[in-house]
Amino acid sequence: MATTFKAWAALNAKEKLQPYEYTPEPLADDQIEVKVTHNGLCHSDIHMKDNDWGNSSYPFIPGHEVIGNVVALGANAEKLSGLKVGDRVGYGWIRDSCGFCECCIEGQENLCEKGYEGTIVGHHGGFQDRIRMPAKFAFKIPEKLPSEYAAPLMCAGATVYNPLRLFIEKPNVKVGVIGIGGLGHLAVQFASKMGYEVTALSTSYNKKEEATGFGCHNFVLLKEAAEKVPNYFDLIINTSPYDMDWKMLLGLLKPNGKLCLIGIPAVEMKVPVMPIIFAQKTICGSIVAGRKFTNEMLEFAALNGVKPKVELMKLSQCNEAIEKVLANKARYRIVLESEN
Repeated sequence: MATTFKAWAALNAKEKLQPYEYTPEPLADDQIEVKVTHNGLCHSDIHMKDNDWGNSSYPFIPGHEVIGNVVALGANAEKLSGLKVGDRVGYGWIRDSCGFCECCIEGQENLCEKGYEGTIVGHHGGFQDRIRMPAKFAFKIPEKLPSEYAAPLMCAGATVYNPLRLFIEKPNVKVGVIGIGGLGHLAVQFASKMGYEVTALSTSYNKKEEATGFGCHNFVLLKEAAEKVPNYFDLIINTSPYDMDWKMLLGLLKPNGKLCLIGIPAVEMKVPVMPIIFAQKTICGSIVAGRKFTNEMLEFAALNGVKPKVELMKLSQCNEAIEKVLANKARYRIVLESEN
């Protein structure tokens, strides 16, 4: 009898998810089969569901913050990954890469010169009872890290951890975080646990108390930042997808400071060149980490108690969860539990 996987899928762009069943391709030699237990809901899942970026295919099954247990291994999977049946694993935004270019060899598969394969780009994601994926991109989840916390770390955690490891090269660093949301509340926790002075930069005081609980040392309104914290930060991580006063933000950086964009603004930036030249300031970007830093991030989170603030819902409530994210009512990541 053919194997059938049960999922939640959008059959066309902009449509709600609905129950969907399909017969998967045979388990490849380099793949594992995972019984899914948890999925983090990321805004990118919604963009992909609605084909906002023009690269979605249908039926579309979301889910790229996937946690579950290995239930089957392809012929070469154990040799490639060291995984065994029963291991608890996670998948993030990347499902595969060439493995041979300079970036892949360095563990920065996110920069694969041939282009990595996205978990939900041309493939089915984790909103299903089981999933078959390349074994080498499965991350073994540390024992001390509960699955509901591990799920958002697979994308959001890896996204904020990457610039903290790439762009900080000295101690006694001052880090600013713009936007205390799904990404920002994790950036604050990681930066604080690394021993840096962390300042939340926000549009209102609504999240001041929570930001302090996440590890912020200071809380500054963006409209007051030029006066209160000029020439102050070594690194600013901007999680916001909106257009900003880029000149003002550059003014918050020390000489040699870096403004790192991890939110994806659908705008063209207009920035002053003088501070970039004469104060050696940098505008840079960062995407989700490769395998090297993702493994490190998971271990760091488990050892240091970095925990996403999550709201648990059932996978069958996925449409309700999407509406909650779109209404900006998620605090701060929704995690969908499987019911099988």
